[in-house]
Amino acid sequence: MKAIFIVFHALAEYSGITKKIRYQVKALNDCGVETELCYLGWDEFGSQVRWVGDKVQKNFGNGIKAKVNKRFEYNSLLSYIIDNHISLVYMRSFINAEPFLISFVKKLKQRGVKVVMEVPTYPYDKEIKELSRSGKITYYIDKLFRNSLSKNLDAIITFSDYDIIFNQKTIKISNGVDFDSLPLKNSYMRNPDVLELLVVAELHYWHGVDRAISGINKYVKSNPQQKVHLNIVGKPERASGFALKAQVENLGLNEYITFYGALSGKELDDMFERCDFAIGSLARHRSNITKIKTLKNREYAARGFGFVYSEIDEDFEDMPYVIKAPADETPLDILMIVDFYNSTNLDPIEIRKSIEPNLSWKNQMQKVIFSIFAS
Repeated sequence: MKAIFIVFHALAEYSGITKKIRYQVKALNDCGVETELCYLGWDEFGSQVRWVGDKVQKNFGNGIKAKVNKRFEYNSLLSYIIDNHISLVYMRSFINAEPFLISFVKKLKQRGVKVVMEVPTYPYDKEIKELSRSGKITYYIDKLFRNSLSKNLDAIITFSDYDIIFNQKTIKISNGVDFDSLPLKNSYMRNPDVLELLVVAELHYWHGVDRAISGINKYVKSNPQQKVHLNIVGKPERASGFALKAQVENLGLNEYITFYGALSGKELDDMFERCDFAIGSLARHRSNITKIKTLKNREYAARGFGFVYSEIDEDFEDMPYVIKAPADETPLDILMIVDFYNSTNLDPIEIRKSIEPNLSWKNQMQKVIFSIFAS
């Protein structure tokens, strides 16, 4: 069986989303499905291209025409899929439903190809707050055509608990982990001098990092015995990221909070190794999401970390290494974290074992394959 995993944007190797996509492709191959990754990008000469694996599938050239064609040209990709006898197309939604994509999916279905679309976050209507003007236009086009696109699919892949999305049945899975790529924290050591807290995020407003900063401010003002330090890893070059830096400056917390920007590879591994406790999403309620199975929570657990979050994540609600924060706008209770950390045995190996092997990407992608071809 052959499959192609289609991404409608460029990849960035530091990005958690890019890593996730590559892990999903690897997992499909591990499940016995010969899978290629298709994505947009540039060649060595700066031309805009569509890649399949390490080969240019379509060169769009340069200029305005190239920018338009890379978004709406699917005939060459259709031919590639048919010529290579690909039986499954797995698309990752980029909030990009429109007539050309609908036509592409219809033609695939006419040729007997199974087509599914992953909707990474649902509902996503309230996430348009951070979109640019052109992004908002794209969103409204998507809103106009997403039901028409969905009715031509075989299923929608979701990390939520919705049975139906855009009038199409769903295949419900969890975000997974590629355990081989995530080193386990070497040891559980209580630092007597300072408790190192860690946030790894894209720094969107729904991550609620501002609640953690407010919590640090409240905690510091209480003259505590236990010192804490918040390490924030993520690319802050958006309005919400700039607002976080301004918040820290205005509160005079530079001594207690450090921004590192995006880290990957050994730099990220080293950051995890020197930290003690992690902070997940604290404001999914801002985007009207109650239940979600975030990648962040799973990667924290795979590395052997205890963590705090505010949404409902059915894979972690009863785990002994988890703290739940209220889904509201109150500052994160740092004292609660300090007391929890000092009174709980957060053994990295046991934390990791708690999600093996159920939350491996191979296990989750196997559910997709079974649901599509066994029905």
